[in-house]
Amino acid sequence: MNSEKILEVNELDIKFELRGKILHAIRGISLDLYKGEILAIVGESGSGKSVFTKSFMGLLERNGCVDGGSTVYHGADDEKEIVLTAIKREKDWRKIRGREIAMIMQDPMTSLNPLKSIGVQIMEAVLLHQTVSRGEAKKRTLQYLTDVGIQDPEKRFHQYPHEFSGGMRQRVVIAIAIACNPRVLICDEPTTALDVTIQAQILGLIKELRHKYRLSVILITHDLGVVANIADRVAVMYAGDIVEIGTCEDIFYDARHPYTWALLSSLPQVGVKGTDLFSIPGTPPNLYAEVKGDAFAPRNPQALNIDFVKRPPYFEVSPTHKAKTWLLDPRAPKVDPPAVVRKIRNGGLF
Repeated sequence: MNSEKILEVNELDIKFELRGKILHAIRGISLDLYKGEILAIVGESGSGKSVFTKSFMGLLERNGCVDGGSTVYHGADDEKEIVLTAIKREKDWRKIRGREIAMIMQDPMTSLNPLKSIGVQIMEAVLLHQTVSRGEAKKRTLQYLTDVGIQDPEKRFHQYPHEFSGGMRQRVVIAIAIACNPRVLICDEPTTALDVTIQAQILGLIKELRHKYRLSVILITHDLGVVANIADRVAVMYAGDIVEIGTCEDIFYDARHPYTWALLSSLPQVGVKGTDLFSIPGTPPNLYAEVKGDAFAPRNPQALNIDFVKRPPYFEVSPTHKAKTWLLDPRAPKVDPPAVVRKIRNGGLF
């Protein structure tokens, strides 16, 4: 994996003001994205995955703000680094959105204009971000349609979103994103509304495009099983914090945080016929209130006393793997992972 960073996040805090109260959505996250990698960010709905990545493009709602920390983007080799958290003007954000960092949203139908043909919508992105004539823009649009696996692009160019299936619309949205010629592509739950077969095709497509267009990809998902065959690294997010991060092999075969254990135990692939699927008890913490100790402690049957008192730091498992859990403290008692997690380690299910 390339060790050159394209994005650096340091102690990022994001807060929202709602009805006179403060919601602490992102709680001191530090994370690096390396050039050419696919980084998956995994966690339950509401853990802050989308908010975290929207901040890279200045897309936070008006009642949200970066309250601390920094995000630094390293542009092309001949460009200076850009401190994204220091950008205040919409004019400056437009130089970043699409051109440097592009995003594929969750629902392809709401991402497309129903009144414009898909060819026109892709051409708009080409003309906005690339210095080419209209004729060249159309030629490139047809190529993008081909690259995302849409057959008969000349015919499809003139069709409208309602004439496409869900999977085809998602391919169009991906074509619009790569037409902006970005260096970082954020995929926010790109397969949520699709059936399993189409999910696999879209994930395979993202993997192919990463190489062809030299993209660094952030894949957001609540399904740990989705990332098994596509991600280089996985960041596990809970209650506005990244509690564990490592290579795909680290997370699946040597997970250390109890929340990661719970996510792995919830996978349908590891279920036993005739028994109920595992579900994580309880609910995530209230982020309007101060979170004391390990945010997952109230839902963790193996929590230590210190988990309710003091927030754990990162403990290094290996040079590529670290986790925020007191179980990794040398003074902690030995706690074995659940049987399902041990089965994954021994059986190599992924």
